[in-house]
Amino acid sequence: MEKTVVVPSKRRDGMPPEAGKYKLSRSLGLFQVTISGVGIILGAGIYALIGIAVTTAGNAVWLSFLLSALVALFTGLSYAELAAMFKGDAAEYDYLAHSIGKRFAWLIALSIIIAGVVSAATVALGFAGYFSTILPSPIIIVAIILVLLMMVINLIGIKETNAFNAVSTVIEFIGLIIIIVIGAKHIGEVNLLEMPQGISGVFSSAALVFFAYMGFESIVKLREETKDPEKTIPKALIYSTVITSVVYVLVAICAVSILGWQSLSSTKAPLSHAAAKVLGSYALLSFSIIALFSTANTVLITLVAVSRQMYGMALEKTLPGFLSLIGSRKTPWAAIIVGSGLSILFVLFGKIGFVANLTDVFLFLTFASVNLALIILRYRESGHRRPFRCPINIGRFPVISLLGLLSSLALMVFAVTNLIGGVH
Repeated sequence: MEKTVVVPSKRRDGMPPEAGKYKLSRSLGLFQVTISGVGIILGAGIYALIGIAVTTAGNAVWLSFLLSALVALFTGLSYAELAAMFKGDAAEYDYLAHSIGKRFAWLIALSIIIAGVVSAATVALGFAGYFSTILPSPIIIVAIILVLLMMVINLIGIKETNAFNAVSTVIEFIGLIIIIVIGAKHIGEVNLLEMPQGISGVFSSAALVFFAYMGFESIVKLREETKDPEKTIPKALIYSTVITSVVYVLVAICAVSILGWQSLSSTKAPLSHAAAKVLGSYALLSFSIIALFSTANTVLITLVAVSRQMYGMALEKTLPGFLSLIGSRKTPWAAIIVGSGLSILFVLFGKIGFVANLTDVFLFLTFASVNLALIILRYRESGHRRPFRCPINIGRFPVISLLGLLSSLALMVFAVTNLIGGVH
């Protein structure tokens, strides 16, 4: 007997017939979400970019990390209030659609997706740089292979992704703590305020290393997979930003104290060489392996965030419907594959400094817009329930959001200048 093939009809809402068959798993608590934030923030900047940043900031590179930390904290507090107000994974799109308009929201949401795929490419190139110190190999090929491997883990499931993230975060955190411990006794051996290009060099590097803080905003995209998200997401945003800021500043101080900015800028594996100077040549291999875990983990979590952003926007019908498809592993497989493919395209640029600055331009534009959104919503939707409220206010006006807006715009100018002038 001939088998009858049933062709599913097109849904009235324009979504694929398979959409809605599976749902995301709500399984993440405060610890897991905070670890996800710490995991994506730690890694790329401090392991891959510190050697580039010191070329303009010199021994004062710690000031660059501190300035970037303040911008991240200001903006993180704005995100925390907005994340508590709005449901769903569309994040920036939701905030801006309600405050400025859907067209502008779509442009900014698209820019955060671009920033995500470009940042994954940046970190993949950083991974390849460390890998080449262990086994000489083509940088671009290694970076592409890494993106593909992280895509596979992402496809397998959120629990497996977070397991890899937890292990990698512990490893990379231990590596940074070792740098702090071995470098502490060297503090005072170099002038920590030595700036080869003056204060403008510090701001220029701050615009670059802000890339290191990328990730705190990605936490809001885990909302549909988080238990009690209204309370958990804001806390995780703040905890992860503060933890990583303290670690970054201390590592920057200790790294330049061990090697000095000239030596730190002359290697593709800066922290590995700092460790090797104190602990011996065997530390070069050990720290390169730690850096591999760190950068690989950042690529993975960034691709998770990008795919959830695409998934959320597809549900809002602002991106093609097929990007909302969820497979039997309860992951948005179509969005994962598309995001990973776009990251591979940016890997082909091959220059980590250029790609990092390009990412930061999109980030600063997005963060300035998010801070502005909160200011507007404080007046337009003053009666909206706010389980978390950004601190330091004059009446309804959020002072922190204004500082986040202005500082984001200021660093965006430096990031654009870096791109135009070929800095870093």
